[in-house]
Amino acid sequence: MGKTLTLYTRKGCPLCEELATEVHALLAETGHTLVPVDVDANPALKAEYGWEVPLLFDGDTEICRHQLNLPAFQEWLRFNP
Repeated sequence: MGKTLTLYTRKGCPLCEELATEVHALLAETGHTLVPVDVDANPALKAEYGWEVPLLFDGDTEICRHQLNLPAFQEWLRFNP
């Protein structure tokens, strides 16, 4: 069964849209899913992450911040085929 990755994002964020597109493409055919979470819709997340979006997480583990870190993402995929 695939994992669910969380993409912390906000509306109107070009970097967020870019990272979402890249991650969706890399996750194709893996069984993993990507769930976007708008930090502005949750005061606690907005306070914690502020303008640090986009952020890609597997549970509590950060994979990428601001842009795709391809080596880190490929390493994550290697351990989560």
